[in-house]
Amino acid sequence: MIEFQIQNVEMPQIDVELVRTWIGEVAARHGKTVGPLTYCFCDDPHIIEVNRQFLQHDFYTDIITFDYTRRNRISGDMLISLDTVASNAEMLGMAYDQELHRVIIHGVLHLCGIDDKGEGEREIMEAHEDDALSIFQRLKQSES
Repeated sequence: MIEFQIQNVEMPQIDVELVRTWIGEVAARHGKTVGPLTYCFCDDPHIIEVNRQFLQHDFYTDIITFDYTRRNRISGDMLISLDTVASNAEMLGMAYDQELHRVIIHGVLHLCGIDDKGEGEREIMEAHEDDALSIFQRLKQSES
């Protein structure tokens, strides 16, 4: 089950059913099934509060992923700051919804075991994100 919640923001304009299908397909490509996932869309003040409280990080971020995965069944809570997504999209010259989808799948990829903090890992994560975004485009086109 994949749930979407909001904290201090309006729900972003996403096709919830398409996103659920997409997450399932991306997880399957990594040999995983989807268990309970919760996305909480929030603002910068909320995400920095969570970052400080739970991770002892004193900075803004686009996503925080709490991983409850067991074996091959991904599960977790993901907080996404829509403020940071918007500023990153602007800084990168990217459409807001494309950046939002990149961040949504970034959390899933972490739950699938892909890291982005070590030497060379960011490039690996970005390649997986790009692959996942192409899957999303294919699913979106097949819907129309």
